[in-house]
Amino acid sequence: MINDENLNPAKLRVLKRAIDEILNRWNESSTEIFLEKARTGVYRDAEMDAIELRQLLLDSANLEKGLIKL
Repeated sequence: MINDENLNPAKLRVLKRAIDEILNRWNESSTEIFLEKARTGVYRDAEMDAIELRQLLLDSANLEKGLIKL
């Protein structure tokens, strides 16, 4: 039987892959640097990616803490 505890590593990999896709799209390796550049306008048109990235980071952190089930 498959339970959520067994799926958490797979869920985290999916979240990490989505985070990496956003960073790669903007040629960045750091989430903090990307978010700062998006916030300050260095990257125009990055607002939606920044919003999505923040949510992915929150989901990842909550999943690691066991607070959410995706």
